[in-house]
Amino acid sequence: MPSLQPCRFRHAALVGKYQARGIRPVLEDVAAILVRAGLEVSLEMETALNTGITDYGSLSLKQIGKQCDVAVVVGGDGTMLAIARELSRFDIPLIGINQGRLGFITDIQHKDMVSALPQILTGHYEEEHRAMLEGAVLRPNRDGGMETIYEGFAINEVVVSRGATASMVELRAEIDGQFVANYRADGLIVASPTGSSAYALSAGGPLLHPGLAGWVMVPIASHTLSNRPIVIPDTGVISIEIVAAKDASMNFDMQSLASLLHGDRITVRRSAHRVRFLHPKGWNYYATLRRKLRWNEGVA
Repeated sequence: MPSLQPCRFRHAALVGKYQARGIRPVLEDVAAILVRAGLEVSLEMETALNTGITDYGSLSLKQIGKQCDVAVVVGGDGTMLAIARELSRFDIPLIGINQGRLGFITDIQHKDMVSALPQILTGHYEEEHRAMLEGAVLRPNRDGGMETIYEGFAINEVVVSRGATASMVELRAEIDGQFVANYRADGLIVASPTGSSAYALSAGGPLLHPGLAGWVMVPIASHTLSNRPIVIPDTGVISIEIVAAKDASMNFDMQSLASLLHGDRITVRRSAHRVRFLHPKGWNYYATLRRKLRWNEGVA
């Protein structure tokens, strides 16, 4: 059935967690909804190759950024995080259909997509912007300076931690050149408001509303019990130096760099890019928390 209102978008990219069992028919159903709404549809290249869907064209992420004006992501939050990092610099809005478990940011359930997607496509949505972290790893060189050996983006968190078999690490944290603390711990998390409901929460950190302009720094299993999580403005530069560690590593969301060395410095700042999410009309953050964290259990 054709949409009763004109579609706000022209060309949709369709991205799926192609490793998931039974994902192909779900992607085909989503594509059919998009076509009925009047959109041109292209599959992300890896999604097309690994599902065998050939009814639509395929595009690389860079091509999606240049040619599409909306992206629909079918999968869990991990799939959304990976795609959002790549597409954020193109300012493309993202719609998430949850095929995972929690679904904090892929918030449309499969059973609701037939009604929710056409509504969003015709302009009935809540638009939300999420801040991103931008980080780098600096290593001392022979000239006495520092050289960049790694750069990356994260939507959830940057984590500096001990290796799988090593003892705790010792880290020195500064913000805008001002000393904060030395941490002897299993690691240290710098999380965005989006990431405050992920690893940082399980390590004892607070929840931050996505509208807050701040980060949270959370030590992991600190040797000193008075080392507590701290919420800081997102306007500064966080510097974490490896003071002592046998086998330290760093993660930008799911991107890893192992074997950090004594003297290495990890810097974290707010990225110039933001992620745009489109939610069904009436969506709000607190309802998501109640549903996903089961705050309503036991309430009559």
